[in-house]
Amino acid sequence: MKSAVKSALELGYTHIDTAWIYQNQFQIGDALKDVNVERSKLFITSKIWMDYLHYKDALQNAEETLQQLQTDYVDLLLIHWPRKEVPMEETFKALKELNEQGKAKSIGVSNFTINHLKKAIEISEIPISMNQVEFNPYLNQQELLNFCKDNKISLTAYCPLGRGGVLADPVLKEISNTHNKTPAQVSLRWLLQQGIIVIPKSVTPERIKENMDIFDWDLSEEEMKRIGSLNKNHRICNFEFAEFND
Repeated sequence: MKSAVKSALELGYTHIDTAWIYQNQFQIGDALKDVNVERSKLFITSKIWMDYLHYKDALQNAEETLQQLQTDYVDLLLIHWPRKEVPMEETFKALKELNEQGKAKSIGVSNFTINHLKKAIEISEIPISMNQVEFNPYLNQQELLNFCKDNKISLTAYCPLGRGGVLADPVLKEISNTHNKTPAQVSLRWLLQQGIIVIPKSVTPERIKENMDIFDWDLSEEEMKRIGSLNKNHRICNFEFAEFND
């Protein structure tokens, strides 16, 4: 993990997405020290785990994150998963306090449905800037995307390649050949052109570099529609989603 972060930063990546539950924040913190990148040039996202959503627990979880990352603040702090047993009011109270203290420059959520978001918008006293969800050609959550856009909430796609599951798709292969790109790059470009932030996961320098090469070309409107029609409602995080969905 440490070497992958260093490689990404050296290639020009500035957004680091992590979470307390990933157990990699120590390595990320060490990598940031080694490359000596100016903190203001980076955008670091982390998440409060679902076992720590009560007010005091959320504050403690956030402090642990800052210590592990060896930073005074994160740029974005998310609620990792909604949890019925814990009132959202408690967690958003903690997030507001962290924001006011400058320890979380902005706040958001992850794995929230439209119903979750409606409730969160009513509760939170500060803007919810992000919803991070699973999103790729095989899980095309257009209704959720539209809701987020209507409410000025950005959307980040995790598993943007379906953990490799979309890469063998004939449509993506055909379109990738047209542009002399890879199916992975086509999938990422499809998301990007919809205004979605993408966070592909890779520890291989070649793949990390490949994932950066998506900004200087465009998919046509017809290609966008063809990819958009590939939806299978295939959710990789199905167990977790079923357990914590409202």
